[in-house]
Amino acid sequence: MPKMKSKGAVKKRFRMSKKGKAICSHPGRGHQHASYTGETSRKMRRRMVLNKTWSNLIGRMMEP
Repeated sequence: MPKMKSKGAVKKRFRMSKKGKAICSHPGRGHQHASYTGETSRKMRRRMVLNKTWSNLIGRMMEP
């Protein structure tokens, strides 16, 4: 059986931390930010760490 290909879209959007957690940017950062409060905008600048279940799925998609 041939090897599974890694997902290119996942490689562009996520990265893995040293401990194996998936890190990505917050959704909703493209346009139409007028409704956000300052606090929300500042929080969305930081990276988002996904939980264990999602990190496992993302990690499997990233490996060749």
